[in-house]
Amino acid sequence: MVGLLTLVMLAGCDGALSTMHPAGPAAATIATMWWTLLFGAAVIFLLVVALLILAFRRRPELATPEAETGHERIWIWGLGLGFSMTVLAALTVYGLLIGERLLPRPRPEVVTVGAEGAQWVWRFSYDDTPGHMTEGVLHIPAGRPVDVKITSADVIHSFWVPRLAGKLDAIPGHVNVLRIEADMPGDYAGLGAEFNGGGYTGHGFTVRAHDEAGWDAFLRGESP
Repeated sequence: MVGLLTLVMLAGCDGALSTMHPAGPAAATIATMWWTLLFGAAVIFLLVVALLILAFRRRPELATPEAETGHERIWIWGLGLGFSMTVLAALTVYGLLIGERLLPRPRPEVVTVGAEGAQWVWRFSYDDTPGHMTEGVLHIPAGRPVDVKITSADVIHSFWVPRLAGKLDAIPGHVNVLRIEADMPGDYAGLGAEFNGGGYTGHGFTVRAHDEAGWDAFLRGESP
């Protein structure tokens, strides 16, 4: 059953907005965490099912606390509670460690850009080329970490490029920083992942990752 449900869910994870096809280190870390959490949840689910089957198959004469055997105590208390709580605690610690690893940290090669969400457009600015702005397309260099300073011009939006990183809210009057990175040059689909009105469904953008020559050309204003 778990395997079947997993296949059904993964059937909707193909394409330009797939989190299961990462194209950068941050997205790959998130995908690995997803699989790890799924595996841990599946183990707990299967154990609970096994305990339920065991409970329903108990003989009537053993259905009282007085008749409970040491073997059953191990299954119910040791595995049912102890094992499940241990797995949940381990998954929680793992998730916190992964979240800490994804935080943007100072690195000399980091490129900084700005992203401003509005109804219904995304505007992007570039610290390396002050005054240069693009609309609907965010240009970045491939193979280098990029810190995106995210904000909003009106309501709350959410910046998300599923194949490159997680998502982060764009909040009016506040700047959130998300680090993204593309392994290879190419176009990566992004979207506003926060419902914010009638134009929400078309509130997307593209991240265009350039090779070194293409990035230099973009900074000189020679690339669209």
